Amino acid sequence: MKTQQELLSARYGPQPVPDMLWNDQIAALVSHRTARAYLSAAIKPGSIEAIVAAAQSASTSSNHHQWSVVAVSDPALKAKLSSLAQGSAGHGNPHIDEAPVLLLWVADLSRSAAIAAKAGVPNTAHGYLDAFLMASVDAALASQNAVIAAESLGLAVCYIGGMRNCAAEVAELIGLPDLSYVVFGMALGYPDPERMSAFTPRPQQAVVLHHDRYDVHASAQALVTYDHAFDEMRGVLRERFGLNLKEWREGVRGSVEMSYMDGRENLRTTVQERGFKLK
Repeated sequence: MKTQQELLSARYGPQPVPDMLWNDQIAALVSHRTARAYLSAAIKPGSIEAIVAAAQSASTSSNHHQWSVVAVSDPALKAKLSSLAQGSAGHGNPHIDEAPVLLLWVADLSRSAAIAAKAGVPNTAHGYLDAFLMASVDAALASQNAVIAAESLGLAVCYIGGMRNCAAEVAELIGLPDLSYVVFGMALGYPDPERMSAFTPRPQQAVVLHHDRYDVHASAQALVTYDHAFDEMRGVLRERFGLNLKEWREGVRGSVEMSYMDGRENLRTTVQERGFKLK
């Protein structure tokens, strides 16, 4: 485990590091790194069950548990899902194929709908946007608990937003019921120590932390120092993995262009067809 100063320097780069309280749990969280290279070793028995126990211990709106997770370990099925997650340029996510397990985190209103239907209660609220958002947030909260648990077991993860590129096909492939969709995937496995990702630096806290009122000016000013910190990380990834990431602001600008959607522009249609009316 690195020291507090080493971890904060890795996380914030050459930017000012804030004074803060510290303990082992915070150190473990700040130590997080996304893994894009995995060993072929199978995950130890009982690991996924422990991870799900942690996920189920996350907050869930009204104790309704409106999420599910599908653990995919079959290589052929995983390969099909990897293909569906590829962008239009065919870049894909090769770490899906390397990782022994792909977890698919599902926003899932189907159980609640079935309980209501059995009782003869009209399913009205699920037609509104908040129900879709509530289930999606539940899945996200559960997944982040799962990440923390996985890392405590020596495992590592990589979130896969590309599972939404072909949301309808993914849902059909894994047999999802109506009123459910895959919010994102998560590659899971033991990280290859020879191909570890660099720490991704974060902006100064003043970019995201506001007190009492949102301060647009302070946030913009603090963001200036982030460009250099991100550039240092880009250099490490280029040298270690051959990744040629864009400058941070260039990447942000690209994220507002239609090409960034890469199939996700169809997501509204897909989820509406699956029963989320989004009123």
